[in-house]
Formats: sequence, structure tokens, C-alpha cells
Amino acid sequence: MTHSTDSFLFVAQAAPGVSPNAGVMNMIFIGLMFAAMWFLIIAPQRKKQKEHAKLISELDTGDEILTAGGIYGEITNKKDDRFVVRIADGVKIEVGKAFVQSVVSKSGSVKT
Repeated sequence: MTHSTDSFLFVAQAAPGVSPNAGVMNMIFIGLMFAAMWFLIIAPQRKKQKEHAKLISELDTGDEILTAGGIYGEITNKKDDRFVVRIADGVKIEVGKAFVQSVVSKSGSVKT
């Protein structure tokens, strides 16, 4: 019986040793973790999204593109939410604007 009482006293005595500033320190730690997550993950992703939106807005008829699916083609028509892309002679497909990965060449530039 004394053994369980001794354990209880040990736990009861350990509780007053907790710092009264522990809650403030936890809030500061959480804030620092959020700031680190912002600068390491969220900010670069937003920058990448803005660059992709700029790329999409600058595309025009005649530009050669690469889709996210790995298809190369030339834009023949622009619609509100998609491009009509010629991938071979007599073969055209419609591709969602979000699926354009990169520009291979602009219509005004000379391929080398």
C-alpha cells in the first residue's frame, strides 16, 4: 500500500515544476513552425502558380507547347478554358489550359 502512495506523491510533486510560461513557449513554437512552413512550402508554390498563369496568358496561336501528358503540339485555336492543339497532320485535340506544361517555341521565334 505504501508503494502506490509513494508513486502518487512523486507525480504530485513533479507537477509544480512545470513552467508558467510553457503555454507562451508552445504558442511561439507553433508560430515559428507555421512561418517555416510558409517560407519553405507555400510561398514557392504560389510563385510557381503565378509563373504558370503568366505562361498560359501569354500563349497564342502558332506556339508549340508540351502538355503535362507529354504531347507536343502547335496551338491552332484558343478557347476560354482550353486550347485546340494540332499534334499531327489532320489531328487536333483540345487540351485544358492547366495541362500545358511548357512552351517549346513561340510563333514569332525561329527554331534552331
